[in-house]
Amino acid sequence: MKLKLLLSVKATLICTIIFSVCGINAGAQEVIGLQKAVDLALERNLTIKQAEFTAAITNEDLKQSKYNQLPNLAVSPQGSFNFGRNIDPSTNQFSNQRILAVNGNFTSQVTLFQGGQLRNTVIQNKILLDADKTNVAKVKNDLILNVVTTYLLVLTNQDLVKAAQQQIDVSKIALDRAQKSFDVGNQTLADLSQAKAQLSTNDLNYTNAENQLEQSLLTLKQYMEMDPGTDIKVERPDISKLNNVKTVYDAQEVVKTALAVNPDVLLAEQRQKAAAQGVKIAKGNYYPSVVLFGAAGSYFSDAKNTPFGVTPTGRFDTIGFVQNSQQAVVVPNYKVGYKSNPFFRQLSDNFNQSVGVSLQIPIFNRFLSRTAVRKAKLQNQNAEVTAQLARNNLSKIIYQAVWDLQAADKRYASATQTYNANKDAFNIIQQRYTVGLVNSLDYNTSLTNLNKSQFDMIEAQYQVIFRSKVIDYYLGNPITL
Repeated sequence: MKLKLLLSVKATLICTIIFSVCGINAGAQEVIGLQKAVDLALERNLTIKQAEFTAAITNEDLKQSKYNQLPNLAVSPQGSFNFGRNIDPSTNQFSNQRILAVNGNFTSQVTLFQGGQLRNTVIQNKILLDADKTNVAKVKNDLILNVVTTYLLVLTNQDLVKAAQQQIDVSKIALDRAQKSFDVGNQTLADLSQAKAQLSTNDLNYTNAENQLEQSLLTLKQYMEMDPGTDIKVERPDISKLNNVKTVYDAQEVVKTALAVNPDVLLAEQRQKAAAQGVKIAKGNYYPSVVLFGAAGSYFSDAKNTPFGVTPTGRFDTIGFVQNSQQAVVVPNYKVGYKSNPFFRQLSDNFNQSVGVSLQIPIFNRFLSRTAVRKAKLQNQNAEVTAQLARNNLSKIIYQAVWDLQAADKRYASATQTYNANKDAFNIIQQRYTVGLVNSLDYNTSLTNLNKSQFDMIEAQYQVIFRSKVIDYYLGNPITL
């Protein structure tokens, strides 16, 4: 009793020193339940965010493939100031004057037929978007399974730490008794050394169990994208619910259900459909393409002048001579003024339009189309193999999981029987050891067997729970405790 009180005082003193030095308030410890751990992981996990970004990009590709079926519209205005000898755009004649020219065009075209490539691309992008959404679901499901697995591992390690501490307490009591018996001459030094060795072994087991617990807690924090320094406490579920675990499954029925809901298989099948659509897109290169186009434009040039204001100069110009008398024939000389046509008037006068249909017939393009079709067919065949491989792997995994669950259930039943038997045996040996009828070697051997059987039973219990949750995962059922 005094030893327990002394240990309690020491533990309290150590905790007080640690909390005062590190500035940690015990009330600040965050309690994490399974559902909260899953929710935090789904909310914060970066892998999920990457998968969602990929799906968003594919969604934009789908939108663009739909937009590609619409006509386009472009405008190309241009202004220039020409020097020296150049062509007047209004007359198409050479001129040596400076010319300010402005022109612009509106053009539009729409693809009427392109071997079905536009429509097939839309279909392919829809399939790829469904595949990316399935991939998001797959990443989430895998993460949930990992979180549940780690959560159960934390619970297992907590129980192992607790069991190791209990064995240390028993070993300390046994050492105290061995010391007292040695002091009065009832036991040898070998008996006392054996008791000390057992205590040291249990201390080592406790240290190993604590290390495993800290490692599993760190892994759980990483899944939740939580600061490793955060102090958390894992909430324990109801033990009675953990004991009511379904352990009998028909592997064929599980496979049949899993093939319809498993995201790995659905993802492979959708990607195979997208690859099959890629073959149709590649074959579209064999067909001619028909494009409807139209254009409208106008231009302005300050070199295009209009005569106005004819004024006589008072001079006469000779235009010829009379044949017989050689008398000169003259006409009055006039000065003609010119002005540039207004900007908007020229745009109106020079406005032009055009509409037409363009037909492009592929004859020979260095076998690019044929190579593209062959590559698309090979990619489709590879996708078919990948999809079948996903189905086969799922079937193997499920059969193995069902067998593992059955084996874990048998192991748990056997471990429980072994623990109960070792517990009864230890109780008897402990009573006989107390009255001196059993030596310390037999006592420590019995204690070691009890420790090992308890550890095995704890691990077997959680293995049954974990294996059962794995089956739920492949059946598409929510994973809860």
